[in-house]
Amino acid sequence: MIIKNLLALLTIGLLSTSLFAQHNVSINIDGVTSEKGNICFAVYNNEGSFLKFDEVYKSGSEKAVKGKTVFDIKDLPEGEYAIAIFHDANGNKNLDTNILGIPKEQIAFSKGKMKMFGPPKYKECAFTVNSHMEMNIRLN
Repeated sequence: MIIKNLLALLTIGLLSTSLFAQHNVSINIDGVTSEKGNICFAVYNNEGSFLKFDEVYKSGSEKAVKGKTVFDIKDLPEGEYAIAIFHDANGNKNLDTNILGIPKEQIAFSKGKMKMFGPPKYKECAFTVNSHMEMNIRLN
């Protein structure tokens, strides 16, 4: 009886650990043109929220390092995500655009590329997190 109870507790413990696991995504941002300002990121966890400032799942910034800036996005549960990144060179915490809405600052996405007439769709940028991982992204 004791062995059955121990096995049951062990099984529940292993299931709960895998169901609620938190993972880190290490991001290597290439093509940073200057060390002015910060590299800002926004993580989205569904198509409906993608690129909406008020529906970001997780966000943050790191000091820009010319050439390559490296940072970790911590504590992501298993699931599907897309990341939008920009180099806030002037430090105003906004993506600056011209009168047509075209970004003046460098931008990038987790997988997708900017299109002729706008940003990529969520599904083009989406990736699955199920363990710690590393991702290389190039600013445009």
